[in-house]
Amino acid sequence: MTAQKGEFNKVPKTREDVETYLSKLQYALQDDSTLIDFQEERFVDQHRQKECTNVYTVAALFPDESPKEAMRRELATLKVQDYIETVKDTRYPKRSELWVFGKRYMGKDVYIKFRVEIVQRNHMFILSFHFSTIPFSEMDFPFAN
Repeated sequence: MTAQKGEFNKVPKTREDVETYLSKLQYALQDDSTLIDFQEERFVDQHRQKECTNVYTVAALFPDESPKEAMRRELATLKVQDYIETVKDTRYPKRSELWVFGKRYMGKDVYIKFRVEIVQRNHMFILSFHFSTIPFSEMDFPFAN
């Protein structure tokens, strides 16, 4: 049996782990001083359909809003049922894990990947918020029920 690309980077999480992480997320979002970094343009976007980039997706979904304020509001709506997986950050291994969620907007699947770090100052780094390149299936959501 061969591992799929990235499989070894996955970090198993329980429903309780996800609930705890979402509580941490809510704590950070309620603090107005939380720093939110949203990576609008990414290197991988050069090889991706325009519709599946962060810039395009955020502009399509929230045309008259600040991307950071839209992210703050939308991340606050995440639920355990939206959870997909947690992965190690292989590019920055000393940083915290990346958490992946999925939601539907305008009838399309949106892939959401971010980290929250609560140290001296709350910091959120949103790596992905884009229309998914591959449609989601029920199997992608371990806590859907």
